[in-house]
Amino acid sequence: MAVTIETLSALERRFNLVIPSGQIEKEVSTRLHRLTRTVRMQGFRPGKVPLKMIASTYGPQVRSEVLGDAIQKNFTDTVSGQNIRVAGYPRIEAKKDSETPAAAGTAGAAKTGAANDDSFEFVATFEVYPEVVIGELSSLKVERAAAAVADADVDNTVETLRRQRVKYEAADRASAKDDRVTVDFAGTIDGVAFDGGTAQDFAFVLGGGQMLPEFDSSATGLAAGANKVFDVKFPDEYHGKEVAGKTAQFTITVKKVEGPVFPVLDAEFAKSLGIADGDLGKMKTDVRGNLEREVKKRLQTRVKNSVMQALYETVKLDTPKALVEMDVQRLVEQAKADLAQRGIKQDMPLPPDLFQEQAKRRVALGLILNQLVESNGLAAKPEQVRAIVDEYAQSYEDPTEVVRWYYGDKQRLADVEAQALEDNVVQFVLSKAKVEDKTVPFDELMGRGQGA
Repeated sequence: MAVTIETLSALERRFNLVIPSGQIEKEVSTRLHRLTRTVRMQGFRPGKVPLKMIASTYGPQVRSEVLGDAIQKNFTDTVSGQNIRVAGYPRIEAKKDSETPAAAGTAGAAKTGAANDDSFEFVATFEVYPEVVIGELSSLKVERAAAAVADADVDNTVETLRRQRVKYEAADRASAKDDRVTVDFAGTIDGVAFDGGTAQDFAFVLGGGQMLPEFDSSATGLAAGANKVFDVKFPDEYHGKEVAGKTAQFTITVKKVEGPVFPVLDAEFAKSLGIADGDLGKMKTDVRGNLEREVKKRLQTRVKNSVMQALYETVKLDTPKALVEMDVQRLVEQAKADLAQRGIKQDMPLPPDLFQEQAKRRVALGLILNQLVESNGLAAKPEQVRAIVDEYAQSYEDPTEVVRWYYGDKQRLADVEAQALEDNVVQFVLSKAKVEDKTVPFDELMGRGQGA
């Protein structure tokens, strides 16, 4: 019997599922008879339990399974027969004028969801994939950034590595920038203490950005044993809403002042960075190599983002709500996992609306990329995947082990294949679009602001 597909909106469709009751009863009977061979009940030998008792006990469950299987097959056969690409999962409900599945009884009960004496009727509502029309890529405008690693960048990175390995020694003097001070402090607002405003033996580095600027500057120039009272105005956008925009009065007592001691730039320092023979030249070459790999990665990310944004803004399409909702849930779970990994306790549920636009963009770009890949033969090749894995491995002490690690897990390798596919799409778009080359300062590319 021909099925009429009803169009509800740009992507939403609906049709009726009609399942002959005789088909259901026949399959229910077959499965119940099959159960007689294996079902065990007290007082009966295996294989000797009466069919009537089996039907009474297992009938509703068997009928539900049979009906579910029939609905799924009917739906799948219908959409396959009409070459319909279903996006997400369908919503299947009993027709409003039909008996609901819950009304069904045992093997001899009334028909589940029956619209009449001969069939079960349901309504299937679902979404289809949109038609993706890419259009002329020559109209796209894409920015391609370029950056180089200079000797000064290598030297600055080495200096940063030195500062990261700082140790502190007690200093019998007034505190200064880069010193670590240990203090007791107590804060009040209008004479009343507030949460988080009191601490003992609290250590922080002056000028390290850990404390508000007024607190930091007030603790500078004090020796161990000194006391000071000062005011601090919390910013209006301060994360603690109960104190945001208010002025607190703090009393601090300096317990200890420690000065920084940085490692000497020598063979021992080079060895601490993995240079076995302590050669400083090799150390700088190694640092440069790491910086160049990081620069390459960031440049690739920037141009990829530029390409993706241009595609997203140019190629207009309707996104299936079902796919967006599924991606929202994935993003929520990822956010929860990320918070948990960082040790942040999340008592309140994350609002799905926070991820709605991101999910919509991800779904749209996924559809666009799939169309570009299929239309232009841009699938990832094995040699491309291996090249990416090899590049990843170069920054590790044992590259062979890293390569084995990637190829030992299908999901990890699938992630690399996805990157190779995206790289193919980016290169294809760059070959067609209007590309503006732009030189980016090293510090800007690495996210180091003027005041960093």
